[in-house]
Amino acid sequence: MIINNLLLIAGNGTKSGKTSLACRIIEQLPELEIIAIKITPHFHETTDGLMIVADTKSYSIYEERNSGTSKDTSRMLRSGASKVYFAKVWDNQLPDVFNEILKEIPAGSPVICESPALRNFVEPGLFIIMTSETINKHKEIDHLKALPHVMFQLEKMKMMESVPVYFKEGKWICNEGD
Repeated sequence: MIINNLLLIAGNGTKSGKTSLACRIIEQLPELEIIAIKITPHFHETTDGLMIVADTKSYSIYEERNSGTSKDTSRMLRSGASKVYFAKVWDNQLPDVFNEILKEIPAGSPVICESPALRNFVEPGLFIIMTSETINKHKEIDHLKALPHVMFQLEKMKMMESVPVYFKEGKWICNEGD
């Protein structure tokens, strides 16, 4: 399934800059009213500010309402996302859960999603892989690197005046030469 209005972010480990990249793009394009999504296979306890959208034995979907915490979803909301969704789901149910989230989003809205596993099921308008020299918990993502993507390094991205990512005619694009 091709989803042109989806910018999908993966990384080579925790603390590779996935959320930092999402927040930078949201901040630099406030007129777009970007919707952000974070999907994880980790079923840890939820925190205050998450409104239940769907909750079953095998997955949970929430809308983040609290911009005042250090959680990734709070950071996205604080950066200016018009809405932020958070899902906990095993990879084998990821396509169904992602489709449930899409039902909450107006068609064609610009979406930024942090979910490496989702790339195994959809083809986004733009797929970015974040890397960092100071990651925690290295993740094996060679299979993702074999797919069309753009790569940014966290340390270099921090020095960029702006991230060369745009939303034009319903599709995410990257002008790496900017």
